[in-house]
Amino acid sequence: MVTLTLRALAEWLVRSDIATVANQKSALPGVRNMTSQALSPARSRLNASYRNLTLWTLQGWLAMFFIAAGYAKLSEPMTNLVDLMRWPALVGENMVRGLGVAEIILAVLVLAPLVSWKHGQPLLVTAASGLLALEAFMLVLHAAGMDVGPALTNLVLIAMTVPVLWMRAREVR
Repeated sequence: MVTLTLRALAEWLVRSDIATVANQKSALPGVRNMTSQALSPARSRLNASYRNLTLWTLQGWLAMFFIAAGYAKLSEPMTNLVDLMRWPALVGENMVRGLGVAEIILAVLVLAPLVSWKHGQPLLVTAASGLLALEAFMLVLHAAGMDVGPALTNLVLIAMTVPVLWMRAREVR
C-alpha cells in the first residue's frame, strides 16, 4: 500500500509544475539555463486564492492578538501589567493606556478591507506598517530587559506581519 502511494506520488511529481523546470546546456561552461512552463490561468487563480486565504488568516490572528493585548492594557490594573511585563513600571500609566488604544485601532485597521476593499487596503498597509514598527520597538525593549517570553512573542508577530505587509503592499500598487 505504501509503495503504491509513493509510486503514485512520484508519478504525480513528474507531471506537476514543480518538475517542469528543466536544465539545458549553456554557452558558458558550468552554467545552466533554466526554463519553466508557465502556469495555466486556473492554476494561477488557485495559487492566488491560497495566498489570499493565508494572508487573511494571518491578518485575523494579528487582529485578535492586538485587540486582546490592547484590551488588557486598557482594563488591567497597573500592578498586574507590571507583574506580566516589566516595562509598564518604567513608563507612566497614560503611556500604557495610550499604547493599548493604539494597538486596538491598528488591529481594527488590519481588518479594514472587510468593509471596503478599495478604501480599506491602503489603511491595512498603513496599519501593518504601524504594527511592524511597534513590534520591532517592543522586541528591542523586551530583549534589553531580558524578557525572553515577550521577545519571542514579538519575533513571531514580526514573522506574521512582514508577509502581510509585503504582499498587501504589492497589491496596492
